[in-house]
Amino acid sequence: MPREPLIAPSLLSADFARLGDEAERVADADWLHFDVMDAHFVPNLTFGLPVMQALQKVSPVPLDCHLMIENPERWAPGYAEAGARNVTVHAEACTDPRAVARDIRAAGALAGLALKPGTPLEDYLDVLTDFDTLLVMTVEPGFGGQSFIPDVLSKVRRARELTDTGHLTLFLEVDGGINADTIEQAAAAGADVFVAGSAVYGADDPSKAIAALRAQAAAAMPG
Repeated sequence: MPREPLIAPSLLSADFARLGDEAERVADADWLHFDVMDAHFVPNLTFGLPVMQALQKVSPVPLDCHLMIENPERWAPGYAEAGARNVTVHAEACTDPRAVARDIRAAGALAGLALKPGTPLEDYLDVLTDFDTLLVMTVEPGFGGQSFIPDVLSKVRRARELTDTGHLTLFLEVDGGINADTIEQAAAAGADVFVAGSAVYGADDPSKAIAALRAQAAAAMPG
């Protein structure tokens, strides 16, 4: 089956005082990326479950919840129960990734595993069969507006090889510094879900920006 690129605007670049309106501004997107930071696993603090529950009621786009938090085993199922399409936890924060994936899926969402730029993919190949999404961080997690790190695309290429050969079945998501200058590199490496913050929310017309990014990614995807 042909793959289609999915564009996931990041609410980190939105107006926090108008999150409902900001979700409407990107109604043409595929997923809406919702970054949860706890000021422990990463040094920043953003949204939590009550905000996600409120946004879920009004968002025209499925929520893609990225939990940059300690103890994801405790918190991740709640985001799935609240209606998130995809709930991603960090490999570095999990004591038992398989158990977290099982609980997220049982609560009704896709289960994602995120890797920091310095975390080797090989360390988690055995558990990825329990997940639906692999999120490769193309910046260090914790802050928006960072520059794209192209070296981490080797992990995307390897994961794409494994999905193309049937060893894994995954969405391959990239997050960090994704814009018109970098999305083609990520797509060519094999990514199919693209988190974009300022490239969408900083545009005069977010809908046009989403369409342009989607077209760029589709043109660059191998095969």
